[in-house]
Amino acid sequence: MKFRNKKLISLLTAGAIMLTLPISAEAITGGAGVSGKIAASMENSSIPANAGVSSALASCIDVSTARATISDGDASMTAAGWQESVCGYTNLGIANVESNLNIREQASEEAELVGKLPRDAGCEILGVEGEWAQIQSGEVTGYVKSEFLRTGADARAYAPEIMSAIATCKTTTLRVRQEPSTESEILALMPEGEEVEVLENLGEWLKVSVDSEVGYVSAEYVDVSNELPKAMTMTEVKYGEGVSNVKVDLVSYACQFVGNPYVWGGTSLTHGADCSGFTLSIYAKYGIYLPHSSAAQANYGRRVSPSEAQPGDLFFYGGGRISHVAIYIGNGQIVHASTARTGIKISNAFYRSPVCVVRLLD
Repeated sequence: MKFRNKKLISLLTAGAIMLTLPISAEAITGGAGVSGKIAASMENSSIPANAGVSSALASCIDVSTARATISDGDASMTAAGWQESVCGYTNLGIANVESNLNIREQASEEAELVGKLPRDAGCEILGVEGEWAQIQSGEVTGYVKSEFLRTGADARAYAPEIMSAIATCKTTTLRVRQEPSTESEILALMPEGEEVEVLENLGEWLKVSVDSEVGYVSAEYVDVSNELPKAMTMTEVKYGEGVSNVKVDLVSYACQFVGNPYVWGGTSLTHGADCSGFTLSIYAKYGIYLPHSSAAQANYGRRVSPSEAQPGDLFFYGGGRISHVAIYIGNGQIVHASTARTGIKISNAFYRSPVCVVRLLD
C-alpha cells in the first residue's frame, strides 16, 4: 500500500503504530480510502495538535461507513461485512454432523441435554469456553462441542447451499389448500406464526410442504424468508393424572429420537422413518403392531376428544383424508416424523387442526 500523504506517514512512524489487517494491503480499494480520510482529518484544525494519532483515527473514521472492498476471485464482501448477518446470524455456526448435535445446559458432557441441533442447522455463536461453544438457535441456548461446527468463512460460504425458503403465517388461521385456488379443498389449517417450507413461488400462490404433503397458500397471508434449520427444544414433558408408567416410558422412548431423519417409506428410528413408520416402530416395542399407513392406523384403538388426550395417544391430521400421524407427549405437544427438512421433531399438537385422536394404551 502506498501512502500519498507524507504527514500521515510521519505521524504513523512517530507514534510507532502497527495496523493489523486480516487481508493483504493490496486487496484494499475504494475511492480515497481510509488513508485519505485520515489525511483529510489531520488537516482539520478542529483536532488538537497534541491529540495523537489514536484520537485522530477515532475522530475521522466511522467504522460503519469506512467499508473497503475485499475481493477473492468471484467472491467479495466488505470489511464491515465480516460482522454482517448471514441468515439472521452475526457470528454464524452450522452443525457439521451426520445426524444431530447435542446441546447441553453447561459446557460439560455430563450437563443436562436442553436441545438438539440437526445437521446443517444454523446457530449464533455467543462465545467460546475451551472446546465448547455457547450458542443460541431458535428457542434453545446452550453449549456444543466447537469441533462439530462450521464457522467463519466456511460457514458463510456453505450457508447459501442449504438455505430454504420458509413461509411464516401472519394471519390468525391460514388455509393450506390442495390446489392454488380458493375453491380447492382445504388440506390444513395453520395458526399464526407456524412455518412451512416453500417449494415454488407461483406469484399469488406459494407451493409448500406440509408434513411431506404438497399444498398451496396465498402469498398475501405469509412472510417469506430464506432460513437455515434451527435447534429443536427438548421441552420437559409434563404428565397428567391417570397416566400409566408404560405411557411415560413410551413417550420418553419416542422423544430420544428427536433430530433423526425423515425418510419416505422408512421405519428405522435411527436411519429414517416417515410419520406412520415412526409411530409403528415406537408402538412395536410395546407389543402393539400397526400398519404402515396413517389412515389405517386411525382405525385402531378407540377415539377420544383432543381435550382429553393423554401422553401416548395418536393425533391424526389431514384435509379431506387422514395423511399424517403423531404421538402426543403431554403439555400440548406431539413428537412426529415431520418432513425431510426437519426430521423427527416436537411440535404444538394444534399446529394444524387434528382430524381425530386415538388411544391405544389404557
